[in-house]
Amino acid sequence: MAAKKPTGRRVDGWKAKSWYKIYSPENVGKVYLGDTVSDVPEKLIGRVINAPLSELVNDYTKQNVKMKFAVTNVAGDSAYTSFIGHEIARDFIRSLVKRRTSRIDCVVNFVSKDGCKVRATVTCFTLIRADQSQQHEIRRILTQDVLTFGTENELGVFVNNIINGDLAKELFKKVKELHPVRRVEVIKTKVELPKSSA
Repeated sequence: MAAKKPTGRRVDGWKAKSWYKIYSPENVGKVYLGDTVSDVPEKLIGRVINAPLSELVNDYTKQNVKMKFAVTNVAGDSAYTSFIGHEIARDFIRSLVKRRTSRIDCVVNFVSKDGCKVRATVTCFTLIRADQSQQHEIRRILTQDVLTFGTENELGVFVNNIINGDLAKELFKKVKELHPVRRVEVIKTKVELPKSSA
């Protein structure tokens, strides 16, 4: 005779989970990003959320920028995030590349004042083609200026200067003295938070 299966109340998995509201970091306006579910708050830590910058700053012209955040703290039914990177849409970047011009990329690695490891990709789009020596000098200027600014400031300041475009404007002013330039953009960042924040 087969043994009887234990009888008891089954709890639906969804009913055992709670909803949490996710917010962007304070330096990005502490904007509501959406909701997520979890059975325990600890499982939310490290969860990654993508959001278009246009929704965070109410500026449609920023729709080509994708911001990336990770949950680093949970309090009550609220999950708070930290910035872990951004990227400008590749289609938009391709649209900036014109014939008989140069695209100059440089990757800058640095540690911010508050201990965050950052990799920033900066791109310069010229109006006319730059020769090898000019490209080398432009790359040197971009690398040095981003490195200096990044190491002398906390991550939040660096991020804000990407969002409002101030960093790109300053870089543009510097390199246009060397060669005709159409645009300079910090097209991508990747951040490794300190262990205490992760």
